[in-house]
Amino acid sequence: MLVGGQSVAEFLSSVLPVPGNSRLEDEFQRPLVTLTFAQSLDGKIAGKEGKQLILSGRESMLMTHWMRTKHDAILVGIGTALNDDPQLNSRHIPEDERPSHLPRPVILDANLRLRPDCKLLKNYRERKGRRPWVICDANLTSDGGRKAALEDAGARVIGVPSVDGFIMIPDLLKVLYNFGIKTLMVEGGAAIIDSFLAEPARTKPNTIIDTLIVTIAPTLIGDDGVGYGKKLSVTQIPSLKHIRTEVMGRDVVIVSALERILLE
Repeated sequence: MLVGGQSVAEFLSSVLPVPGNSRLEDEFQRPLVTLTFAQSLDGKIAGKEGKQLILSGRESMLMTHWMRTKHDAILVGIGTALNDDPQLNSRHIPEDERPSHLPRPVILDANLRLRPDCKLLKNYRERKGRRPWVICDANLTSDGGRKAALEDAGARVIGVPSVDGFIMIPDLLKVLYNFGIKTLMVEGGAAIIDSFLAEPARTKPNTIIDTLIVTIAPTLIGDDGVGYGKKLSVTQIPSLKHIRTEVMGRDVVIVSALERILLE
């Protein structure tokens, strides 16, 4: 598949930042972050009560799977992990073209609700995927044996201190960076997307997102669907710099960078 005369891999290499080329990367001790998701024309990313929707067409889905191979890890929230039971791999890339690199699955799961029989852990046990990391609240006092059950199933459970019960995004990113994650792809769901988009207003200059890649599918979902950004105030909405727009099959893919205030 060609995108603007380039292969998908070449297209992604042209829009994604390269580790080591940003002084903010080391100064703020966090990975380069790509926030990406697919949405309908009316801004919905999931169905009623978070039910999974297949919004991306074949071409943009292939692009997403190539994008995964260009990151050290993929982050999703526990809502997505429970509703979608994702695999977070690159299975849609033809086997003879598929890179050997597999990204690390990371699940933000403050209260350890991930199921031990989920596909991510099953794939790891069957040597089809990397060991998932489950990020929980380090202040969790009682988990009813859930931590031990997840570890027995193969997960690595990592505690990050919370503030008022919430794991702060900068703290999460610093922990991942210290564990060797230099590039992070954030795929959702809605709560994770909102948290990452709102963070630049709290932490200036923007030290959270480097690239925003949104796939827009030519479909409408309606009021029952789950959207994003409803809780973002005007002051929290980040400024975007357009990088590139491409048509992939039936979908439109828009690549933007978040404007940041450079330090003196």
